[in-house]
Amino acid sequence: MSKASYPLKLPASVKAAAQRLAKEDGVSLNQWISVTLAQKIGVVETAADFLKQRAGGARPIDMLPFLDGAKREVPPMGDEMP
Repeated sequence: MSKASYPLKLPASVKAAAQRLAKEDGVSLNQWISVTLAQKIGVVETAADFLKQRAGGARPIDMLPFLDGAKREVPPMGDEMP
């Protein structure tokens, strides 16, 4: 496995929490951050794959019949379109 360096700047509170959790897990801060980042990447990619499969061949235009049947309501203040 090749490794790359990346200078990471964290807010002090985030670093302190990560250090505490790494210590609880009995690993270095670097290892804890690496594993945590890998877990997050897995979650995001799994969700993207799931949603892509769920959408199938759907296209935005396929939503028009559903939108046409939606209630007509005035958007809340601040949500109006220009």
